[in-house]
Amino acid sequence: MIVYEVNLVIDMAIAAEYRAWLGAHVDELLTLPGFLDARILDVLEPAPTVGQVALCVQYTLRDQAALGAYLRGHAPRMRAAGITRFGERFQAARRVLREAALR
Repeated sequence: MIVYEVNLVIDMAIAAEYRAWLGAHVDELLTLPGFLDARILDVLEPAPTVGQVALCVQYTLRDQAALGAYLRGHAPRMRAAGITRFGERFQAARRVLREAALR
């Protein structure tokens, strides 16, 4: 299982509109093969800069192959949709995680 994490910093002026768009965006990703679940979290610490909102979206995927298929086949279009709509009024940083094998 893979966790694909997207950390967002959004201008406060567009926060409500962005949240509404983000909900539909997440729903669309969940229709893609290999996406199992997602959750949208408000980031409390570190606190966002004044005038901004910070969110973290964590997607759970079946495996690395499902993430690879998304990144090759869907990510450019999906990312462009946000940029086209909101321009430079938000920033996104991404991480890929998996459960650590401690034993």
